[in-house]
Amino acid sequence: MNRKQLERVLIIVIGVELLAALGIIVWAVFIRNDKPTITNTQPVTPAVVTHVPKVQPLLYAQGLTRPTAIASLPSTTDKRLFVTEAAGQVRVITPDAQLANAPLLDIRSRVLDNGQEMGLLGLAFHPKFASNSYMYVDYVNKSQETIIARYTVDQKTFSADPATEKILLKIKQPYVNHNGGALVFGPNGYLYIGTGDGGSAGDPENRAQNRQEFLGKILRIDVDHGDPYSIPKDNPFAEGKGGKPEIWALGLRNPWRISFDSKTGDMYIADVGQDKYEEVDFEKTGTAGGQNYGWRCKEGLHDFNTSSCTASAILTDPAFEYTHDENRCSITGGYVYRGSKYPSLAGKYFYADYCSGQLYYAEQVGGKWQQTLAASTQFGVSTFGQAADGELYLADIKTGSLYHLTDSKQ
Repeated sequence: MNRKQLERVLIIVIGVELLAALGIIVWAVFIRNDKPTITNTQPVTPAVVTHVPKVQPLLYAQGLTRPTAIASLPSTTDKRLFVTEAAGQVRVITPDAQLANAPLLDIRSRVLDNGQEMGLLGLAFHPKFASNSYMYVDYVNKSQETIIARYTVDQKTFSADPATEKILLKIKQPYVNHNGGALVFGPNGYLYIGTGDGGSAGDPENRAQNRQEFLGKILRIDVDHGDPYSIPKDNPFAEGKGGKPEIWALGLRNPWRISFDSKTGDMYIADVGQDKYEEVDFEKTGTAGGQNYGWRCKEGLHDFNTSSCTASAILTDPAFEYTHDENRCSITGGYVYRGSKYPSLAGKYFYADYCSGQLYYAEQVGGKWQQTLAASTQFGVSTFGQAADGELYLADIKTGSLYHLTDSKQ
């Protein structure tokens, strides 16, 4: 074989090998590839990794006795917190987290504290406190009546004389439990009042469904007009037809607590259940009054006692519920975080279970409510509070301590 013939053979061999190699590549790509080929002319966007907060309650203040409510002044420059004690005092937590010796208000001589659910239960400062010096409280008196009262604070001494009391409402309590107690001003400037169903168990007199009763309701009144108040024109029974004009919502067992999202104006109602379920009711801002949240017809999403419930009754289901598993027994409602220190907590609604000490947050994901266990504690969480700057606090009734909610990852 001459040289030209040898070169021709080599060219043929190399060509065959190249074709074989190409065939292997084609086979590997198109025959052995078990994933579909994706054609995408758009640039690939990296996945966004969401920061998952590690919620940690940090000790903030100590020395309280059976704290039941936490409030702050409307002014964002005033860093004090104000805490009600069941026995009848409003205590002051200074900006450096110290418990002041002198209370803002002392009405222990008027308050019935039975060591359980009665006592001084609610506190709210008027949105225009800087100019009118008004604060409002909810307590059970010695005659076993819920009292909604206004006091005037001396701005120089920053103390409230019990003699300045102006009683707005009296509500007889038939039993010793389920007294509600939540007080909060809404974005519209009206005062919202949470009342329990009167107590015992199972709402034996069906008060929560009775529109002629104040018990088992959210009441809404205008404290800026009338003496001692007036009825907002858009209350569902404002004219007194079909129900008490003060009623805003009904069908509640023991709302412990209610709050408004300071950014959106949405309202959250944490309602304590009977034996099996705890619930949170949600009213989007702009919702008309008259919502019936179901008790005693339903406990959470489930039928409870339908003996006096008509088929035509329109009941509003809770946004979400949870069971009494894992030693849970009683919800303590909180707030939506709108502070600036922990951006990862923004928009999350915080709440807790009193018996288990479990701390949760809830948020809407894809249009559905999602609950997340944020922390497990040994606390008896009796209440939450929101400072004027949006930071959240909770109280442990067992130790009389206040805790600041933080994200320890930040």
